[in-house]
Amino acid sequence: MDWIAWCEKLLAQARDGEAMGLWAELNKDFYQAFVQEGRWKLYAEGVGNTLKVAVLALVLGVALGLLVAVVRTFHDQQREERPHIFLGVLNIICKTYTTVIRGTPMMVQLLIMAFVVFKSSRNLVGVAALAFGINSGAYVAEIIRGGLMSVDAGQMEAGRSLGLNYLQTMWYIIIPQAVKNILPALGNELITLLKETSIVTVIGLRDLTKAAQLVTSKTYGGFMALFGVALVYLAMVMVLSWLMGRLERRLRSSER
Repeated sequence: MDWIAWCEKLLAQARDGEAMGLWAELNKDFYQAFVQEGRWKLYAEGVGNTLKVAVLALVLGVALGLLVAVVRTFHDQQREERPHIFLGVLNIICKTYTTVIRGTPMMVQLLIMAFVVFKSSRNLVGVAALAFGINSGAYVAEIIRGGLMSVDAGQMEAGRSLGLNYLQTMWYIIIPQAVKNILPALGNELITLLKETSIVTVIGLRDLTKAAQLVTSKTYGGFMALFGVALVYLAMVMVLSWLMGRLERRLRSSER
């Protein structure tokens, strides 16, 4: 019995030693990844650039998407016996835009924008925001168009009977109703946009992911840096999901 107890004691001490060694190693990795040489500043700068790109791209994407969706919806709803030539041309342009943007990879579009269209520009945040905004606009356009088409056609007729023109009817009657239908899909698009900004590292922009790569190149250990960045992205997505949920509940309560 004494021999068995002694062996169990040795195993317990070994396990305790391994646990203490693992804890010390984690502390060392955390210090090197976030504290040493003020490396937390790289992450702070990365979060700022990530949010700048995401917010600017969001504004541009929603504006482009709304414009394209209204043009395509107006074209689809016009009378066949009275086609509008100028509107038909705009519709072809909008369809080409959505087809090309949705049919090519986001990274390829970003590289073209950074190294071909704006190859002499040093404003990487602006270039990235423009590329992501144009890309997001194509997806937002289809989301908004689906929401506009889901509103009963009688709503348009009612607005026109009140003396409103097409754009006024869209702005005051159709779009407010469509927003409630498209909000979940639009929220998913915004979350996707936020996460996709991580590829801006390919053009040299110091976003959150680039910060982790820089730290990894100095510490030769990527676990702590990449795991921390993943948690930051997760936190931002959770906040955005919470805000979208609050907005959905408020819109639903306004219907009562």
